[in-house]
Amino acid sequence: MQINPVHVESTVVLAVVLCVHMAVWNQHSWCSIALVIQAFYVQHKWDRLLRSGGAVFQFRPSANSGIVPASMVMPLLGLVLREKCSASGNVYFERFSMVVTITGMMLALFLSLIALGITRPVPTNTCVIAGMAGSAILYTTKQTLTVSEVIEVLEVLLIFVYLSLIVLYLLPRCFTPGEALLIVGGISFIVNQLIKRSLNLAEVKGDPVNYFLPVLVVGSLLLGVFFALLFCFMESESWGSSLFFHMMTAVLGLGILMPWLSLFIGRHPLMWLLDFITLNDRRLCLLAYWVFLSVVASCVVLHQNYQRQSGSKKHQASTIVRKYFHLIVVATYIPGLIYDRQLLHVASVGCLAVFLFLEYVRYFRIRPFGQLLRQLLTLFLDERDSGPLILTHIYLLLGMSLPIWLFPGPCAPKGILPGAGGLVPYAGVLAVGVGDTVASVFGSTMGEIHWPGTKKTLEGTATSVFAQIIAVAMFLIFDSSINLNTTYSWIVGSITLVAMLEAYTSQIDNLLLPLYLFILLLL
Repeated sequence: MQINPVHVESTVVLAVVLCVHMAVWNQHSWCSIALVIQAFYVQHKWDRLLRSGGAVFQFRPSANSGIVPASMVMPLLGLVLREKCSASGNVYFERFSMVVTITGMMLALFLSLIALGITRPVPTNTCVIAGMAGSAILYTTKQTLTVSEVIEVLEVLLIFVYLSLIVLYLLPRCFTPGEALLIVGGISFIVNQLIKRSLNLAEVKGDPVNYFLPVLVVGSLLLGVFFALLFCFMESESWGSSLFFHMMTAVLGLGILMPWLSLFIGRHPLMWLLDFITLNDRRLCLLAYWVFLSVVASCVVLHQNYQRQSGSKKHQASTIVRKYFHLIVVATYIPGLIYDRQLLHVASVGCLAVFLFLEYVRYFRIRPFGQLLRQLLTLFLDERDSGPLILTHIYLLLGMSLPIWLFPGPCAPKGILPGAGGLVPYAGVLAVGVGDTVASVFGSTMGEIHWPGTKKTLEGTATSVFAQIIAVAMFLIFDSSINLNTTYSWIVGSITLVAMLEAYTSQIDNLLLPLYLFILLLL
């Protein structure tokens, strides 16, 4: 009997949903169970559309639709954040978390409606299940959200619709439907929150560090969409177009984003950043160390390209070579997590800005480095980079950084969560930096027993779990803020569930695994 990997993937996600439901147990958690059931049925319709070529846009090949794991991320994230904020008595962020939950559910339902609307013949049973789940979610929304919060959810949905049309048209074969839901949905939520806060500056509060990421996301989105549309009508490789690109980037950064950011932090961003970096000698030492690792990573890229022989242009870097970068990123993040998480937050946002800018330069072939970047990065392509963009390194950065960016600081007394919550900022390091790296290396070199229906091996998964447990023990030694109490069995169970998801998912594991481990550790 052959096992369908999609069924195992969905079973793992259902197990996570049930864990959250048992811990939270409210109206929204019941809705999350209804959502995952309808997503399971809808995923089969999406998979059929992808195989038959009936989807409206071109999605990433050699992968299933990924509706089930992607649909549950935002709802589950909102549920666990609400539980923490409720326990700490933070009413504002408790309501905010409810909006996150309902928004995630509405986006998932919208994607389901698209699949059901273009599937022929009309899948009656799936429509009934989706209708029942949608009715339960709409009723719960009416009972739990205020009018202004419902309007906020609808605003995000409207932004998502238009942004999805633009992104999927301009970037064919870059995403699966699930990845598009997760990425475009997250961007839509950030855009709406930034607009809302810009229109209510009197209510702006919180750590200035938290405003760098939203402004960067909106700025990068504006830059990418503008030039993608512009270069449809003009040549992008000429010196004139390249000069215009650099000039408009400077205008956007210095003329729009800087003043916009200054409204939130109350002073000039560059002066604030200078004071922030030079606050103490430890921060300067960390920055010097990170610059050194950046140089090492650049040397690895140059060395691998130098090793490539002229007669084997189709040669690609091996799995082990690509995992060098995972080790470098682990060496980057662990000192920051232990000694200065705020600096790591700002530095990771800055690194994301650099990565996005360089990808624009490569994609548009902007002189003088566009063609050079294309030649250097071609060596590291894998089957997931099937579209015009190279996103693997950006996904790696996001996977490591999202647990830090999403950490519920206002709901954590003294910035520390008890029990397994102390490991929440380390979720990216554990799932991607340690777990995924060890699973790939050991699975590809020594793995013999394959999980049914997949290329992943039992040896790779087992060593992944073992390596993450050792990493947790090391974090306990070097980070005195972590106090696990009696939650060891929960941590091992969470790591094992996420390792099983890594073995069976065909989605971008660098993005998906840290989010699910973040959710489980936050319970």
